[in-house]
Amino acid sequence: MERKSGILMPMSSLPSPYGIGTMGKSAYKFVDFLKAAGQKYWQLLPLGPTSYGDSPYSSFSSFAGNPYFIDLDLLVKDKLLRKSEITDRDWGRNPEKVDYAKIYENRFPVLRLAFQRGREPLKEELAAFRKENAAWIENYALYMAVKNRFGMVSWSEWPDADIRLHKPEAVEKYRQELAEDVDFWVFCQFLFFRQWKALRDYAHAQGIRFIGDVPIYVALDSADVWAEPKYFQLDSDGIPREVSGVPPDAFTEDGQLWGNPLYDYDAMKADGFGWWIRRVEGAGRLFDVIRIDHFRGFESYWAVPFGDTNAKRGHWKPGPGMDLVGVLTSWFHDLEFIAEDLGYTTPEVAKLLKDSGMPGMKILEFGFDPTGDSDYMPHNCINHSVCYVGTHDNEVVNGWIKHTSRECLRFAREYMHVGKDESWCQAMIRTGMATASQLFVMQMQDILELGEESRINTPGVLGGNWEWRIKPGAADKKLARKLHKLTETYRRL
Repeated sequence: MERKSGILMPMSSLPSPYGIGTMGKSAYKFVDFLKAAGQKYWQLLPLGPTSYGDSPYSSFSSFAGNPYFIDLDLLVKDKLLRKSEITDRDWGRNPEKVDYAKIYENRFPVLRLAFQRGREPLKEELAAFRKENAAWIENYALYMAVKNRFGMVSWSEWPDADIRLHKPEAVEKYRQELAEDVDFWVFCQFLFFRQWKALRDYAHAQGIRFIGDVPIYVALDSADVWAEPKYFQLDSDGIPREVSGVPPDAFTEDGQLWGNPLYDYDAMKADGFGWWIRRVEGAGRLFDVIRIDHFRGFESYWAVPFGDTNAKRGHWKPGPGMDLVGVLTSWFHDLEFIAEDLGYTTPEVAKLLKDSGMPGMKILEFGFDPTGDSDYMPHNCINHSVCYVGTHDNEVVNGWIKHTSRECLRFAREYMHVGKDESWCQAMIRTGMATASQLFVMQMQDILELGEESRINTPGVLGGNWEWRIKPGAADKKLARKLHKLTETYRRL
């Protein structure tokens, strides 16, 4: 990876007339903005279909794309929809926030209209797409169809025990009974990946590459766990024995209870980690660089008894280490990886990172402790690392300065030589650009100098997350020129 920079901007945060960002006109305009600004990377959050809580880190599938991101105007252009069918619906009243309830209520009826209109004319293309993706799409489409039949409750609550436990006879029975609905969910994925390929091809032609996350865990309520329970620590009824989380620390007295099912790494290792190979292969269809979320969990992970209401009673269990990491790094020669090595680190985690050869992460917002020499201070941002001002889980700069101690802010001002005519956002971005890190990534909110209302996610808080959207026209030519000059100054063009 050469000395470059990029912008973290969720797909959902793009402007559009239909309530949420999509792979349409605004996405292409953002690629143009990145190019004009001298950037080489667009970092996205996971693109999978979201479930309860709307988090892209809790998806119904590790392989599927989010139907919300299918651009409706492109479907009008393809004659799969009429303009009147998408303009007469309430997509939410605030252009700076995603109203997920409105999107959920209105998106799928519109996509079903496109399905009814396009299934016959696109029959051959659909068949080819279905065959190419047979390894995951049949389970995913059936899973969504059965969920729809049972009121969208989690598979662990389905009233039919045979389909709940993925018994072959039940799978075949429901596949026949729900054939049309299965076809609909396949059709949605066909549309998603067709639009994504066109956008990615355009971005590559402009010299822009994509960075995207692979969350270390998958949701219990997912086709992944339902279809292949042998790879997870579940009992015979499909109930987790223990679930994921992180231990208590200085910030969270109870720790964090994530609740994902844990992997059965022995079962995964027995078949050469084929599940992980397929998963990363799927991510490679979307991204050029993959950031592995919660990398430290590969060294050891926090296991919490199922049913606990917090993470206090958890305990550390050994992860797969280089047995898995080595498989991934040796298998995929066309992909680059970033290790999200934040959180509770140990010498063993540091060794795994070194052995993996992946660059780790440096967060400037963590780096201004006036009493010590933090690994995140700008002068400690080694070349083989990726520097961020903050990630989607952190404050935007204008929120950070409100919740940081006077001592830290005083030290940060002195360290960065913040000028009288320079804002905190400008100073942090300038400092990140100047680090030795081979890649520097900025949040779009900080480039725009927005306030704390634009924060993407507050970990451990349910509701109000993943909603921020950029105003139309905010990423303009003047801003691109300004960012291009800064990028040139610090030799990241």
